[in-house]
Amino acid sequence: MPERPNAQPVPIVVARGIVNRFGAQTVHDGLDLTVYRGEIFGVIGGSGSGKSVLLRTLLGLQIPNAGTVSIDGQDITRLTESELRVAKRSYGVTFQPGALFSSLTVAENVQFPLVEYAKLPQPVLDGLALLKIRLVGLSDEAAPKYPAELSGGMIKRAALARALVLDPPLLMLDEPTSGLDPIGAAEFDDLILYLQRTLKLTVIMITHDLDSIYRTCNRVGVLVDRRMLSGSLDEIQASDHPWIRAYFHGIRGRAAAAGARTPPLNEHS
Repeated sequence: MPERPNAQPVPIVVARGIVNRFGAQTVHDGLDLTVYRGEIFGVIGGSGSGKSVLLRTLLGLQIPNAGTVSIDGQDITRLTESELRVAKRSYGVTFQPGALFSSLTVAENVQFPLVEYAKLPQPVLDGLALLKIRLVGLSDEAAPKYPAELSGGMIKRAALARALVLDPPLLMLDEPTSGLDPIGAAEFDDLILYLQRTLKLTVIMITHDLDSIYRTCNRVGVLVDRRMLSGSLDEIQASDHPWIRAYFHGIRGRAAAAGARTPPLNEHS
């Protein structure tokens, strides 16, 4: 499990009264969310519950019909385009498919945010990119390769290196273990735990992977009935909401909970 936040947690992401509508469809209706500095917060929910819409809202890509989203005390729903561009330096994000630029090498993909935000000579860009590539467990040989030459797990690690290249304090992950086999998923969970401890990150992770939830998350937010129920795993599992009970107390939920009681095979010190 990750390190626990301090006894007096400090909010880093606060969403209040979020409403997202698309025509006659209301996806979120008065959604509240608080993520504390230094924790790994998992977001789960059924198909169509609005997980992707919530992520886009937290990233400032989706302006809600009502409500506010504050990151480190700054309301990103009220920022101009230029102000939002500056605010985006405070967080890194990975998307489910990796979203690497197919025409760029791994090193060039990782450098991309640096090129956008900082004027640095190419040798410095190359050095910084290589540091991040190594940090996520890729070898130097991966740097000159193109995404088409990478495995699914390598693509996810390369995307993670790009998300971390500006040293953001906040990391948002969209289905980070999706498409990975159980061994690869467990290794990626270990990597997230290692990075969270080493870099003192706050992590918001949208996932449907029960093993990842039990292995990595301090707290969980469940999207149900167009709102969010948040709490520790014990608190969430005690809920009598039908979807939550089906999710956590079904066959897969019981198996994941049992597995969580077994120490990880590759726990970082």
